[in-house]
Amino acid sequence: MCGIVGYIGKSSAPEALVRGLRRLEYRGYDSAGMAVLENGSLIVSKAAGKVASLDEKARSEWPEDRFQNSRIGIAHTRWATHGPPTEINAHPHLDRSGGIALVHNGIIENYRALRARLESQGHEFLSETDTEVLAHLIGACDQGNLFQAVCDALHQVEGTFGIAAISADEPDRIITARRGSPIVIGIGDDETIIGSDAAAIISHTRQVIYLEDNDIAVVTAEGVEIRDLDRVPVTREVAELGFDAEAAEKGGYEHFMLKEIHEQPDSLRNAIRGRLDFNLGSSVLSGMGTSARELAEIQRAVLLGCGTSLHAGLVGEYAFEDLADIHAEVQQAAEFRYRNPLITRSDLVVAISQSGETADTLAAVREANQKGAFVMGLCNVVGSTIARETGRGVYLHAGPEISVASTKAFTCQVAVLLMMALKLGRGRRLSRDEGVRLAREIERIPELVERTIRQNEAIAALAGRYAEHENAFFIGRGYMYPVALEGALKLKEISYIHAEGYHAAELKHGPIALLEQGTPVVALANDIPGKDKTLGNIEECRARGARILGVITEGDEDARGFVHDAIAVPACHPLVATIPSAVALQLFSYHVARHRGCEIDQPRNLAKSVTVE
Repeated sequence: MCGIVGYIGKSSAPEALVRGLRRLEYRGYDSAGMAVLENGSLIVSKAAGKVASLDEKARSEWPEDRFQNSRIGIAHTRWATHGPPTEINAHPHLDRSGGIALVHNGIIENYRALRARLESQGHEFLSETDTEVLAHLIGACDQGNLFQAVCDALHQVEGTFGIAAISADEPDRIITARRGSPIVIGIGDDETIIGSDAAAIISHTRQVIYLEDNDIAVVTAEGVEIRDLDRVPVTREVAELGFDAEAAEKGGYEHFMLKEIHEQPDSLRNAIRGRLDFNLGSSVLSGMGTSARELAEIQRAVLLGCGTSLHAGLVGEYAFEDLADIHAEVQQAAEFRYRNPLITRSDLVVAISQSGETADTLAAVREANQKGAFVMGLCNVVGSTIARETGRGVYLHAGPEISVASTKAFTCQVAVLLMMALKLGRGRRLSRDEGVRLAREIERIPELVERTIRQNEAIAALAGRYAEHENAFFIGRGYMYPVALEGALKLKEISYIHAEGYHAAELKHGPIALLEQGTPVVALANDIPGKDKTLGNIEECRARGARILGVITEGDEDARGFVHDAIAVPACHPLVATIPSAVALQLFSYHVARHRGCEIDQPRNLAKSVTVE
């Protein structure tokens, strides 16, 4: 859940490292640090807080020629796991001699035992981190060859890691390795860049190599040599990144989140383009890699995810059952492998992860593969670990998502799940005419979202009426229940308002006791089956003094009469309506957070890609 950057080449290493860290800051922003080599010496600068603090500190402490002349270095932006976000706990960490520097993502599970052993040998530690233990271990193994020392140390490690290390004695190379935490290497013109995310690399090159688990690489300005941890040479293909540097910039918007909300019509077009077959009334998802017969043999679908991806999976559960007559269930990925799930060869397991690196979801994928299930990935990042390990699935093509709070990834996940359900349904119970009608509705999604986004100013105005409250409820039924959960998650993530999502029927089974005069209740009252019962639940909330913000269907004056404020979304198929409704709540959450003066793109305690369990 942190960001790694490494640079070796012809340009200023400190400049490249800071630039890369800024692009990775959404992966962790508790503290940051960098180490560079200069004239055979290892120089380190670290700071608590964001990358800007590190940049300011390094420029005040280091002479200008160090910024201009250093050609190799490593850097890190942290999301704290071991020890608070202090300067001492920030990476890079040094070995006992001070001649080796290390940055690390992941968790060393046996670090306490390793630390005790090293302390018995006279090692003293400054920080509370597991990373410093690994740095000392590498130093203890060093016999004049950093590559060999890293191999020897990693053989003693239990847990996950993505690392980069440099040594004052070997100023022409960086050693990098991974197990369970991503590392991507960019191949430039007389320069090589290491990142835990391609965003750190895109300003230098689009040619990249994705390391696989237990790969270790020697990185020089001229290229990369990759081996496994037993030092056996391996070959990894060079891939091309599917986006450019401009896609990872704000583009004139105040926040990445607002930009990404406004990008959704285009991201949804990219997710849908070429994937609808209006002749057969089906979808074309070649990444699923399955025949019609194989799909027809599927007896159950299990959708795995965490957070926003879990909510997308809940929409998928309704779609799979209603459109394809397949029993579907959503499971929290973090629980999946620990509860000995009942999985058979006739089960379809869909792993949903924007980054494709979510540690819990990856662990669930491996468990499902072990049990012989038919496993697919639903990811946004090409070349991600989940995409590679499932071997089949569908990419979202949503483009880079920088804001920690997911927006366009969620709506693209739902759109792709609807297309998967359509494909499965046409192989079972769905008629061609029904399939064509649904395909046409899916085709309309970008337009529906555009119409919703046009209400941005009106939503901003009404958001101010709710911004001073510290508690809020979101309610919905049927297809809108997952949207209520997602809306509550968005609000709490970026505004720090305590927001809870409930099935509308659950309010009177306990939560309604918390309602008092003025408490905001956001009600998904779209004109879909179950609306009348939702309106009844709204009446129960109003009777207890709650203020109701309704998401309703355009032209539904009946529903408008039940609420104090309304956001109207276009009329469409009930399953499709989940997407513009979610976009409306994204805008509402954004503007509430903006009214409250919150740090929207990088909310406290959160990181974008959860790569630790």
